[in-house]
Amino acid sequence: MVIGAATFELEITDGVTLKDKRQVVRSLLDRLRHQLRVAAAEVDDLNSRQFATIAVVTVSNKDAVVHRTLAYANTLVTSEPRVQVMDFRTEIL
Repeated sequence: MVIGAATFELEITDGVTLKDKRQVVRSLLDRLRHQLRVAAAEVDDLNSRQFATIAVVTVSNKDAVVHRTLAYANTLVTSEPRVQVMDFRTEIL
């Protein structure tokens, strides 16, 4: 079994209020969950209006599937116009 985890540190460009930020993050997390069938959650910077840290985790029996899923997650996050990716880290267990 192969476990892959990715962490994204994001700057929310439309983050005027916490409500605005949470709407952007919730939309992004929902897209990740539904399109990729991964576990995704906001894990840090919960009370910051401009920044968010989200984590994505996937499990498979093949290493290539995990790498492909995390690469597609990166593509989805970077394609969101309301966020800028400041840091992206992956870990394969």
